[in-house]
Amino acid sequence: MNRLAYFLFSTPAAVELFVIAAVWLMWRRRSGVARRTALVIALTYLVVSTYAVPMMIADLLARPFHRFDSADVPRGRVALVVFGAGDEVVSGWQSRIWIPNPVAASRVLEAVRVYQIANPEWVISSGGNPDRDSEAEPSSENMRDMLVNLGVPASRIVAESNSRETHENAQESAKILRALNADGAILVTSAVHMRRAVGAFRAAGWDPVPAIAPDPWFQSDWPHLIVPTNRGLYFSGEVVHELLGLPYYRMRGWLR
Repeated sequence: MNRLAYFLFSTPAAVELFVIAAVWLMWRRRSGVARRTALVIALTYLVVSTYAVPMMIADLLARPFHRFDSADVPRGRVALVVFGAGDEVVSGWQSRIWIPNPVAASRVLEAVRVYQIANPEWVISSGGNPDRDSEAEPSSENMRDMLVNLGVPASRIVAESNSRETHENAQESAKILRALNADGAILVTSAVHMRRAVGAFRAAGWDPVPAIAPDPWFQSDWPHLIVPTNRGLYFSGEVVHELLGLPYYRMRGWLR
């Protein structure tokens, strides 16, 4: 279901649907249904690719949370947990490297900011490969490398590479927290993802302090917010992923 949602909110899906609509109109030029269908497809992608639209919905999802500051630091031995969001491969002539995608990178930036405020004893970089057979570097590892490059000591970082999605992120991170005898946890993930992530963590037995990371493109100027873009389409996919994920997690008992 999630793969289908992400596909529908992608440029290939838009192109394919427009082609289907064009062929239908050529074949049935007088068909009112074909015309209305083509119009609905065009208007739908116009709306969902306009960044301001998913931004407003994302703000509603993130409304219970705020930017982390010094007053939010929990007492005791604290672990900072950052959830991964996948990576991207960059290929050269003879080799390849994997780097955090923009969403994961924005979470790393927030993790570094929170680390500087809270000075936690540990940082748990959580995220494996969604596909067990993938050759990609786990998100936990490339986020760890980025954290180190931005000043977080490698000795404080624990990489968790078994999880494949949010429920497993929370379960695996909770196991590590118990093994470390941590007193509290700070959770870093995207603002739009925080509601589901906190609920999954509570279901795993921990009530973390949330530290929301903004969407990577939230500082775009107004022309980019109100005209159709690939970024807007991608962000709509993220929002729909959360809107579908929340009831699904509740149904499975993965959300508290």
